[in-house]
Amino acid sequence: MREFTGYRHGVNLGGWLSQVDGTTEEYFNTFITEDDIRYIAGMGMDHVRLPVDYNWIETEDGAPIEAGLRHIDDCARWCEAAGLNLLIDLHKAFGYTFDPLEVNADREIFFHDAALQARFIALWRRLARRYGARGFVAFELLNEVVPPTVAEPWNDIANRTIKAIREFAPRAWVVVGGVRYNNVKSVPLLSAPLDEYVVYNFHCYEPMIFTHQKAYWVENMPRDLEVAYPDDLEKYKALSEQLSFDLAGAIAGQPVDALGPDFFEALFAPAIEAAERNGAPLYCGEYGVIDQAPVDSALRWLKDINTALERHGIGRALWNYKRKDFGLVDPHYDGVRDELIDIIR
Repeated sequence: MREFTGYRHGVNLGGWLSQVDGTTEEYFNTFITEDDIRYIAGMGMDHVRLPVDYNWIETEDGAPIEAGLRHIDDCARWCEAAGLNLLIDLHKAFGYTFDPLEVNADREIFFHDAALQARFIALWRRLARRYGARGFVAFELLNEVVPPTVAEPWNDIANRTIKAIREFAPRAWVVVGGVRYNNVKSVPLLSAPLDEYVVYNFHCYEPMIFTHQKAYWVENMPRDLEVAYPDDLEKYKALSEQLSFDLAGAIAGQPVDALGPDFFEALFAPAIEAAERNGAPLYCGEYGVIDQAPVDSALRWLKDINTALERHGIGRALWNYKRKDFGLVDPHYDGVRDELIDIIR
């Protein structure tokens, strides 16, 4: 399989310019600093994935917000100085959000509204013009397309956006994920890449009932359930029936009878086949375990998924560096952080 060069081992910077917990300049200036980027490089990582919500970098009318863009500028400058690559991920677009906490959001309209799509492409033109000449910067078009019914409209939007990016960044990597929250089983639904710099993307939190146990934002997730890893696969499947199929259905129908690296091998197999057939690199933009899970179980899960990813040369970025219930540097991992870092790098 072709490799997503420079993006083999990374971490996400969620919570800084996306899904924020504060809105002041002090928050944006201190949540992530150059010291954090140096620390990540010192871990042995080769890149960071930077989620960005549109509303911090453009107004509701589509005009650029320089104060927000300067934070991306800072991150790019710090990454270049530290020898890290940077993946800019549009986590939320004008007219579209994946966020389950936005309960009244219309997650379909963007894929059928020409004006929203034109706005989306215009933003990517702006980002490509600003960062496309930097060889260490890649672009991820949109985080977690949710509706399973929009695979074909999304392919069309993605391809039109890639063509617009190519006006300014002919050789920049562009990362594209599928429907059902970037489900790995949706990778085969992606269209053939327009060129050799398009990367297929997926996220993996299987089994969701383990990695997201007690998560308040997951509909029907029991708030008092403690799940270990590994455990009986049939038990995971039964517990997962409480959750949305789009979120947790990937665990069903796997041709293995136990959890471990072989489970992830089987889970990834259709995506690997699609990527190899179409000559595209494959990338896992998010994976991780909530801080509600037992630490020893979290380490075992991380070891198993990384074993499978490494075996196939699939680049990945841990969710998350700091806070957002998954933070690598948060107190939950005090005492085992060195072991965790050894697993993910």
